[in-house]
Amino acid sequence: MSWHRRPLCGVDLETTGVDPEADRIVTASVVRYGGGLSTARRSWLADPGVEIPEEATALHGVTGEHAREYGRPAGDVVEEVVAALAEEVTAGWPLVAMNAQFDLTMLDREARRYGVRPLTDRVSPRVLDPRVLDKRLDRYRRGGRTLTDLCRHYVVQLDDAHTSEADAVAACAVVWKIANRYRVLTRTSLEELHAQQVEWAREQASGLRDYFARTEGKEALAAGVRLEWPLVPAWDGAGR
Repeated sequence: MSWHRRPLCGVDLETTGVDPEADRIVTASVVRYGGGLSTARRSWLADPGVEIPEEATALHGVTGEHAREYGRPAGDVVEEVVAALAEEVTAGWPLVAMNAQFDLTMLDREARRYGVRPLTDRVSPRVLDPRVLDKRLDRYRRGGRTLTDLCRHYVVQLDDAHTSEADAVAACAVVWKIANRYRVLTRTSLEELHAQQVEWAREQASGLRDYFARTEGKEALAAGVRLEWPLVPAWDGAGR
């Protein structure tokens, strides 16, 4: 049976900002989607221990006051999210994450911050990233490539965008729609597809870095484009 006929495990994080090295998780969701079963959902609200900027609240709707009052200790949330993902990977399901480099790197850094054993030290996930897949398979399409854009293009319903649960479910639905449209993916093993995405993501990031480098006013952005996917390795203090 093709992988897209079996369950997918979606993950999404909403955070205090866009820097995985410095920002913190606010909400997280892990969903099991497809395979002929009802969608299973687990969600968490964390107290990140830092202020939530207004611009982040404007996206996901969680204020610092709300997180402090109702959120659970961040370390406990990170441990439970990592454990939930490890359980799904052990069951044989691929992880689906929109812009996986961000979410998986953020989760990795939070795990290290709180002394939690990181996900990739527990299991070796096979990752499916709708953004990487779409940019590879329909590279010349004009327009944006946000999750909202992809949902519109692949006719996937997205209610409550920028809430972790809705985004995790929508990312899985988009991956399923992409696989159903581009059947070559369904004839490719998850191991091979993961390896292909490593190369595709590198090519895509290299193109973005080159664009920044040659575009007046954007040159400084080039240095911030990382080529690794789906996880930027943690700096070990020895320059590696």
